[in-house]
Amino acid sequence: MTRPSERASESRRRSPSPAVGVDAPGSGSSADTTRPQSAAPTLNAVDAGKRREPPWVRRYASRLFYSDAAVVAGTLLAYALIALDQLTQPVSWPDGPSIPYWLLLTLLGVFWLLALDALDTRDRHMVGHGITEYRRIVNATLTVFAVVVAVAFFVRIDIARSVFIVALPIGLVALLLSRWLWRQWLRRRQRRGSYVYRAIIVGERSKVAHIAQQIRRAPDSGYVIVGALTNGDDESVAGIPILGDFAAAGDAVDEVGADTLIVAESDQLDPVTMRRLGWEMADRDVNWVVAPALTDVAGPRIHARPVAGLPLVHVDFPTLEGYKRFAKRAFDIIGSSLLILFFSPVMVVTAIAIRIDGPGPIIYRQLRIGRGGREFGMVKFRSMVADADDQLASLLDVQGTTDEPLFKVTDDPRITRVGRVLRKHSIDELPQLFNVFVGQMSLVGPRPQRAAEVALYDDDAHRRMLVKPGMSGLWQVSGRSRLTWEDALRLDLYYVENWSFTQDIQILFRTIGAVVAPGESAH
Repeated sequence: MTRPSERASESRRRSPSPAVGVDAPGSGSSADTTRPQSAAPTLNAVDAGKRREPPWVRRYASRLFYSDAAVVAGTLLAYALIALDQLTQPVSWPDGPSIPYWLLLTLLGVFWLLALDALDTRDRHMVGHGITEYRRIVNATLTVFAVVVAVAFFVRIDIARSVFIVALPIGLVALLLSRWLWRQWLRRRQRRGSYVYRAIIVGERSKVAHIAQQIRRAPDSGYVIVGALTNGDDESVAGIPILGDFAAAGDAVDEVGADTLIVAESDQLDPVTMRRLGWEMADRDVNWVVAPALTDVAGPRIHARPVAGLPLVHVDFPTLEGYKRFAKRAFDIIGSSLLILFFSPVMVVTAIAIRIDGPGPIIYRQLRIGRGGREFGMVKFRSMVADADDQLASLLDVQGTTDEPLFKVTDDPRITRVGRVLRKHSIDELPQLFNVFVGQMSLVGPRPQRAAEVALYDDDAHRRMLVKPGMSGLWQVSGRSRLTWEDALRLDLYYVENWSFTQDIQILFRTIGAVVAPGESAH
């Protein structure tokens, strides 16, 4: 059986012109560092003028545009129907002509759509990924708000305040909701293998394996790894077929129909080879993605700045001090107070159900480790038998997980009948709202653990305790009981290292979905 790399090599031997970047690393002379125009490669497999970008990218962007236009038009139309009396009044300013109010709303809608486009809210590099898309929509709407207010003030146009108080906020919420719905639509298709980028990873074997494993952990990442380019004679790495060495990049892309090249670090990829590899991908119009040796770093922390021709990447470290800490604490106090009032009937009914179900206290209090290693008493509704703690050690020993700092028992026999319902929908956690109110916990953060679990921490895991523990966290909305300790720790550290108020809001919304539709991972 012929390996893909052998087929690629044979293809290069048949090619009438040499492929760019076939020199061995470091072998280029001074003449090799500059690309002469006469050395442009002739592409046999694809037309150099043909765009390699997947067709779904343009279709999806078009759908977002029409969706945004429909939301903006619908918002302004709804406002117009509510304020019919104002539409009959022309808008005028001193020493200037008057215009109909409907024309003013039309201009506002056009300006709104232009702002959404100018701030790249539909940019193909970030749409559907992370919170950057939502942040840009908010920034675009706030820009429209600020510009219209400034123009109205300086030109002295009498615009109804309800436009700013009603129309723009409602439109912003509707835009965010529509983008969220489109994102769910896109994610469902990406989990089924459609609407994805077909990518090849280039680099050392260990780097290729790491990137592939990270992408596999997120089935809705939007990438499907179809091959790898690395040195060595093996057939595959991390289950990915090796299509050849670094020199076979162009032929490998043509062979498997890839539209993205992910470049990892490698000692063999010197600057000359990297530049030539970039030229070869540019001629095929393939997406060029560089994966630095940074892991679990959120996009807002990364800033690229060219210095002396070097694309240096600056990484900010998040801080939760000063006004940020005050804002988070204020949000916890207000949020927990409102939630206590809202869920008080549920808590009363739950207490009655626990009392009827069997003997034992209604509220269960357990010592947990909080921020900075301080102990506190975490409260929750009792969902297990009265002597549950006494049985834990033996159950973990039978299960063989006494050495893992995540004391979870599969098919736990200690859970009561009422407790199974409470735990499935996280109702047993509601009393922790009082822990949040008094400042021992936060609405969002890593889950607090027992002292015995913390005793098993390594140095990395101790970073979980740099922030207050939370009622909900990133791993609670990413798999709950299905996750291993390694995955849970990775998500908790990601939260600590990339904290932002926007991320907290996003986790809370995802928590609502996890509680309403818990799925099979909730125990």
